Amino acid sequence: MSLPRKLGAFAALPLGLLLMSSCAVDAATQGADSNAVVIACTPQEEQCQAMAAAFTKATGIKATFVRMSSGEAVARLDSAKAKPEFDVLYGGPSDGHVAAAQAGLIEKYVSPNAAKIPAKYKAADGTWTGIYVGALGFCSNTDQLTKIGAKAPEAWAELLDPVFKKNVAIAHPSTSGTSYTAMWTQMVLNGMDETKTFAYLKKLHSNILQYSKSGSAPGQMAGRGEVAVGIIFSHDCVKYQKEGFTMLKTTFPKEGTGYEVGGVSLVKGGPNPTNGKKFLDWTLTAEHQNIGPTVGSFQIPTNPDANITPEMVKLDQVKLIEYDAEKAGAAKKELTAKFDAEIAPAPRNDDAPMTLDTVVADVAPPGQEPPSCPGHGPEEA
Repeated sequence: MSLPRKLGAFAALPLGLLLMSSCAVDAATQGADSNAVVIACTPQEEQCQAMAAAFTKATGIKATFVRMSSGEAVARLDSAKAKPEFDVLYGGPSDGHVAAAQAGLIEKYVSPNAAKIPAKYKAADGTWTGIYVGALGFCSNTDQLTKIGAKAPEAWAELLDPVFKKNVAIAHPSTSGTSYTAMWTQMVLNGMDETKTFAYLKKLHSNILQYSKSGSAPGQMAGRGEVAVGIIFSHDCVKYQKEGFTMLKTTFPKEGTGYEVGGVSLVKGGPNPTNGKKFLDWTLTAEHQNIGPTVGSFQIPTNPDANITPEMVKLDQVKLIEYDAEKAGAAKKELTAKFDAEIAPAPRNDDAPMTLDTVVADVAPPGQEPPSCPGHGPEEA
């Protein structure tokens, strides 16, 4: 697939209710289409909260969710395959939905509302349907760049400059769809040559300070001055700018960059399949896709009737690669396993190796501590 690609009621909800919605799946929500829907939610926490509240208000169906990075969400679906706990996988790059489908975790469902969504933003067989689009970029702290004597990078090759040693952050591709998008981007730019791709990733490894669990955390790290550059989706950098990290600057690599079509799919064997379909139908409406900007999430909507805001990236001004979600999804398991075996543990001079077990916990926005839910640890951004 290629790409040529208002909060009043929510704010009035008690904070405790909103936080509880992101915690452990309540046994009361399990059952044959009770008045509930359970969502594995991968976008930002605020977006998940606003989405769940709006769906409940619109339909009377109680929406609960657990917030996870996209890689973690697929792993959790797989671990509960015998008795699924979720009805819907919401958000995250579409190649993650493809990988989940190949693992037998997704039920194909063509929503009647999918007719509104352009063909380039959906799988024709109903494996997944796109709800937003985002472009991968560099989120740089201009103050930190000045300190190290560098300029905001405008090329993937520039990230290999020794000036950026321990000043770049990216998530781990096994847990983050954002990071896997970056990995697949290198595959495309290197003509699908694994050897060349991993040679680049090995060189980049020398400049990485930390691999986070979630894709957006490197933008927060850049905002705090822990690194000069975070490799994230550009809409997350805009969010952090608006939350107080005004020194952040977004740039895009001139060689070309990857993009995500954030998808939604129906979990196979979920406890509330009818309500899962109703929820999926609703996510394809303009009503749903207009929620993001009200909570600082500026992905481009896939429904042509939804609003486009000035903060959203202008895709015609960014050089995008040809991103085949089906091919990327099919290769994900093999490539991420190779990364964890060959790149993450590799020494970086005086540094200890970094494995999947030692990826850092995500950091919170300015002045906030990461929320947590009993039994699930910190929520991932």
